[in-house]
Amino acid sequence: MYSKILVLRFPKNRVQKPTVCRLVKDFDLTFTILNATIFPRKEGMMVLELSGSKKNFKDGVNYLKEQGVQVQNASQEVSRNESRCIHCGACTAVCPTDALYIRRPEMWVVFDQTKCSVCQLCVTACPCRAMEVRPSKNSFY
Repeated sequence: MYSKILVLRFPKNRVQKPTVCRLVKDFDLTFTILNATIFPRKEGMMVLELSGSKKNFKDGVNYLKEQGVQVQNASQEVSRNESRCIHCGACTAVCPTDALYIRRPEMWVVFDQTKCSVCQLCVTACPCRAMEVRPSKNSFY
């Protein structure tokens, strides 16, 4: 059995289609959805654990790519450099999982890494580059 956690980004023309379900039917793969979001412009993002034989896994990932889905290995994690963070809140506006939020009344940005789906939107939104991507400490395979 081969298993990996993947981050899938769906273009808006694929969001309403049963793309992931086809992995079960056509490629004999199983999946567990760890997080899923449809963004305001109707693009989709999903973090899932995909399992099956190595050949079927490869064929299934190729199918996703043929459908226009961006597939990324989730062997990374987002962290925050506390010394760089100025608690401006820019990251909280783009975080789809509420892993980043403002604690009131202190107005401090809190980062709950357990809710993070590794979408990396906060990395590009942070003006002081406090949000960073690094290799994961956990083994996903």
